[in-house]
Amino acid sequence: MNLQSSSGGQFPSTRMRRNRRTIWSRRMVRENTLTVDDLILPVFATEGRGVTEPVASMPGVNRYSTDRLVEFVATAAAAGIPAIAIFPATAAAAKTENGEEALNPQNLMCRSIRAIKEANLDVGIIADVALDPYTTHGQDGLVRDGDVVNDESLDMLAKQAVVQAAAGCDIIAPSDMMDGRIGFIRQALDRAGYQHVQIMSYAAKYASAFYGPFRDAVGSKGSLGKGDKRTYQMDPANSDEALREVALDIAEGTDMVMVKPGMPYLDIIRRVKEEFRVPTFAYQVSGEYAMLSAAAANGWLDGDAVMLESLMAFKRAGADGILTYFALRAAELMNPS
Repeated sequence: MNLQSSSGGQFPSTRMRRNRRTIWSRRMVRENTLTVDDLILPVFATEGRGVTEPVASMPGVNRYSTDRLVEFVATAAAAGIPAIAIFPATAAAAKTENGEEALNPQNLMCRSIRAIKEANLDVGIIADVALDPYTTHGQDGLVRDGDVVNDESLDMLAKQAVVQAAAGCDIIAPSDMMDGRIGFIRQALDRAGYQHVQIMSYAAKYASAFYGPFRDAVGSKGSLGKGDKRTYQMDPANSDEALREVALDIAEGTDMVMVKPGMPYLDIIRRVKEEFRVPTFAYQVSGEYAMLSAAAANGWLDGDAVMLESLMAFKRAGADGILTYFALRAAELMNPS
């Protein structure tokens, strides 16, 4: 409804700007809130001692030897970040065609998990389940006659999950995208006495070009060569298919689901949350991090502002939490000392 002024003009009776006029009012009517509780920090482990090794394509991100990794995770825990996700940069000498190192209780991942647990840090540990860090071909499953085979890979993935649970991880996060792997892993964990270990499935993981810097960080890019993962990761053109993938993982026993990548797939996050109403997470992947960091470094964008805005976008889309390499910086900004 509009009212006429004495000068003959029209006054709008509804003024959307009234609620935006002051800081306190904007805070009071804000629809979504971003807190440290929403953040999960991905971290990279490497061999050695006293090693802090920069990842060239991810400015500000490092690979850490186990001793340094514990120190870094302690910083994250002190900042209030509730969980970290570990990814190992496995030494080339330990990689094989079938990725047997994934089942070694003394592998880099398991040693990192145990070291963090022994430090008694108040932080959850999420462990990636896939074979690509351990195989010479860089694929997430076993390869037979040039094909990434599904059913034979499931046994390896389930054994890998049990080894990581035995090391002390709190959440198993299968990122391999093999059909049926959630049910297979859940049964294996339960049979081994790890009923309490949660599963966060990479339920809708797309065959994305945004993963490049991550593959640099874990050393799988060279192994993959000119190969790709399109026979098992999702086609970026598909949306309905994501709902089928998520429904299958829920039916097989996952506790939480994830959409990966993040910002290019906000529509998928929204559809998943509205359809299933289960804990839903987004992964702001390495390519997203690298783009924003590079633009900020060149002075083209306000780095902190766009970082926080991007994280809020995930919350607005329906994500309950975000895996992001910005987690520590975001925590510092939200909880300044």
